[in-house]
Amino acid sequence: MKPSLRAVVAAIVFAVPLAIATPAHAANTLTMLGTDVSSLQRSLDLGAKYYNKSGAAADPYDILKSAGANYMRLRIWNNPASGYNNKAKVLQQAKAVKAKGLKLLVDFHYSDTWADPGKQYPPAAWASHSLTQLQTDVYNYTYDVCTALKAQGTTPDSVQIGNEINVGMLWPKGQVTNSNFAPLASLLKQGYNATKACNSSTQVWIHTADADSDANARWFYDGIKAQGVTWDVTALSYYCMWHGTLSNLYNVIADVKSRYGKPVVIAETAYQFTTANADSTSNSIPGTVLCDNIPASWAGQAQQFTWVQNTARNAGAVGVFYWEPTWYAVKGNGWDPANINGTGDGWDNMATFDWTGHVNPNIVWTP
Repeated sequence: MKPSLRAVVAAIVFAVPLAIATPAHAANTLTMLGTDVSSLQRSLDLGAKYYNKSGAAADPYDILKSAGANYMRLRIWNNPASGYNNKAKVLQQAKAVKAKGLKLLVDFHYSDTWADPGKQYPPAAWASHSLTQLQTDVYNYTYDVCTALKAQGTTPDSVQIGNEINVGMLWPKGQVTNSNFAPLASLLKQGYNATKACNSSTQVWIHTADADSDANARWFYDGIKAQGVTWDVTALSYYCMWHGTLSNLYNVIADVKSRYGKPVVIAETAYQFTTANADSTSNSIPGTVLCDNIPASWAGQAQQFTWVQNTARNAGAVGVFYWEPTWYAVKGNGWDPANINGTGDGWDNMATFDWTGHVNPNIVWTP
């Protein structure tokens, strides 16, 4: 999920099939109970405080872990203007993650800023490179970051080769045009090979925001598979206001699991807890955009997250990640890495902590 692409998307309200929403009794369990905490280091550096459900100040990793989370996701940008989410900051935050006994997913954007279905800008240092040069860039950068993490004792358990790469990455060289997946595939193979050269047991994820459409998911994953791309986990984004009903989500998960024979994870999801806005930056998802007739409240946020987990579990997925639960409105931790002090937080109504840092006591990650 990234801030600019979604603002114009219309709201959709869906009714929830009871069979999908109710707790599962199937043998399948969710083993990857995750959160994306990429903005957390900046918040902590600015002095942000976090409070557990008893109202006591506590370490945010401990709060998330006590709610059931066991896996942390960190995005990495090559050379962001803010300095945050670069290699040095990811190395720093990885130490904090691993010190808590949590698993680590590193999300390579291969960009200096946000990469998502609507924009995949190459890092400035790579902007003039040919496809052949970009293949080398992807391999060397991925290997460098992974081995640096490994050297400090924080080997990533998983990595994403690209972020929401619905139509490719490192545009225009790695963009899929006229259903030609060969250029993108050549880049994905280099990311996979670099990761395995660093650590053979690190899982490689390929992540799209295609939970809305089985046809789109098949087009993409069939396309890279036909080009000989190998991956370990099929990762999808699911935001109900953009990606449709839970029953549709169930069908997409079940199909891609069966079709590609790989574990499936919802790498991003979230829901709002309020209709209000904490700062001068508009909310990425207005609080009035509801799904499944669930209100924007503490209870509603927890209910929607539980329903997404239940749907994923029932469909055979192995994990669900909440996107940026700790990103409450902290002045100086803005959306734009080129103006981190001057922009606000478009996620302040979607975080699982309120505007004073108190956690939603109802949120749980459930195997």
